Amino acid sequence: MAVDKNIYVLIVDDYQTMRGVIRNLVNQSGFHNTIEAATTDEAFEKLKEHHCGLVIFDWRTGPMAGEDFLKTMRADPDLKDTRFIVVSAESNDELTAVIRKAGAADFIAKPFTQATLKKTMTALFGSF
Repeated sequence: MAVDKNIYVLIVDDYQTMRGVIRNLVNQSGFHNTIEAATTDEAFEKLKEHHCGLVIFDWRTGPMAGEDFLKTMRADPDLKDTRFIVVSAESNDELTAVIRKAGAADFIAKPFTQATLKKTMTALFGSF
């Protein structure tokens, strides 16, 4: 079964330039319905407005801590099944364990390429 490339992808990062880079990588993977948020508060608003099939979230975007943001999303009945890919410039086994325990589908260390993102998205959605 092919993935629906018309899903909304929410990109959450406090740096506008990084949001643009991630948006371009997502677009290169064939997904063109992207929404952006600069804070976790803005991300909440966007998630309530749009049904997003995927959220790509920078772990250090605030004001809410990444772990709390994910746990809050998982506790919301409307958002609990949303797929989250966490991205971060930090990368270690302890952080990866915390991210997975909080409910992320996957983790990608920054900087990353389109090939890395596509591989992760293929693991989540199947071939596309």
